[in-house]
Amino acid sequence: MNKLASCFLRHGAPSAQSFESYHVQRSPSLHSLQRRSVSMPRSRTADHAATAAKATISPHANTQGADVTVVSGTSFDFERYLSAKARAVHDALDLALQGLPCPEVLSESMRYSVLAGGKHLRPALAIAACELVGGPAAAVVPVACAVEMIHTASLIHDDMPCMDDDALRRGHPSNHVAFGEPTALLAGDALLALAFEHVARGSAGAGVPADRALRAVLELGSAAGVGGIAAGQAADMASEGAPSGSVSLAALEYIHVHKTARLVEAAAVSGAVVGGAGDGEVERVRRYAHFLGLLLQVVDDVLDVTATSEQLGKTAGKDAASGKTTYPRLMGLEGARAYMGELLAKAEAELDGFDAARAAPLRHLARFMAYRQH
Repeated sequence: MNKLASCFLRHGAPSAQSFESYHVQRSPSLHSLQRRSVSMPRSRTADHAATAAKATISPHANTQGADVTVVSGTSFDFERYLSAKARAVHDALDLALQGLPCPEVLSESMRYSVLAGGKHLRPALAIAACELVGGPAAAVVPVACAVEMIHTASLIHDDMPCMDDDALRRGHPSNHVAFGEPTALLAGDALLALAFEHVARGSAGAGVPADRALRAVLELGSAAGVGGIAAGQAADMASEGAPSGSVSLAALEYIHVHKTARLVEAAAVSGAVVGGAGDGEVERVRRYAHFLGLLLQVVDDVLDVTATSEQLGKTAGKDAASGKTTYPRLMGLEGARAYMGELLAKAEAELDGFDAARAAPLRHLARFMAYRQH
C-alpha cells in the first residue's frame, strides 16, 4: 500500500490550472489574433517558423500527400499505420465486449456504439505514445480500449435529447434512437465503468507494473469526470444560447480543454506511462496532446460550418442552429484556421528531441487531425 500511496502523492492528475503556461495567449482583439505570430521556445523557433507559416490550414489542403514520407532515410506510411492500429483496437474491443454478464439489450447497445466504426484516433494516440518511449504496443492495448470506451460513453450521453439532442452519430442512428433513452443512458454508464475494469485486468495480464497501471487509471479518471469531460460538458451547456459576444475566448477554451482536450491528453499520457516513460518525457507528451486536443476541437468547429452531414456522419450546422459559441463564431472562419495552424506547430514542436522514427506516427497523427475533412 505504501507504493500505491506514494504513486498517488507523486503523480496526481493535473488540474486545468496547471496548463495555464501551455495555453496560447490570446489578445482580446480579433485583428491581433489573426496577425500574432506563434510563440516558440528560443531553441525551437527557427526550426518551426516555416512549419507555423505552412500550417495555416487551407480549406483546399491536400490530405493525401503527407500519408507517406521519409524519416531518417526510411519511409513511413501513416495510412497503413493508422489502419493497422484501428483494426487491432477494434478486434480487442470486440473481444472485450463479448459475454458480458448483463441483459442482452444492454450488451447490444454497448457494442452498437463502440463497434460502429470511427477513426479510433484516441486509441491510436495511446499506442503511438507508448511506442514513442520504447514500450511494446501489446502493453498499451487495454488502455487504448479503455480510452475508446470512455470516448464512446461520452458520445452516447452527448447525443441524448437532454444534452445535444442529435439523432445521427458515425452515419448511423444515435444510440438512444436505436435502443431508447433509458438503455442508452445505461450503456454509457456501463462503458465508463468497464473502461477502468478493463485497464486494471488487462494491464495485469499484459505484465504492466501495477504503479504504471494505477497512474493510467488516475489520468483516465480525471479526464472522464470533473477534471475533464463532465466539467466541459456542463460549461458547454451553460453557454448555449448565450448572446453573441457574451462568451469569451477564455471561456470557450475552458470548455474545450475539459470536454475534448483532456481525454486526448490522458490517452497519450497513459500510453507513455505504461510504456515506461520518464517524468520529463511524460510532460512533453502531455503538452503535445494538450495542443492536439484543442486542435481537434477547432477543426470540428470549422467542419461543422464547412462540411455536409454525409461527410461528417453527424448533423452538420448544428452548432450554429443551437446557438453554441464556437471558434469560427468568435474568431471568424479564417481566424479559426490560423489558430489551427498555430496549434499544429506547437504540438509538433513538443516532439523535438524524441527519436525521429518513433515520433513519426505522432507527427502524422497531428497533421491528419489538422487536415481531415470529416
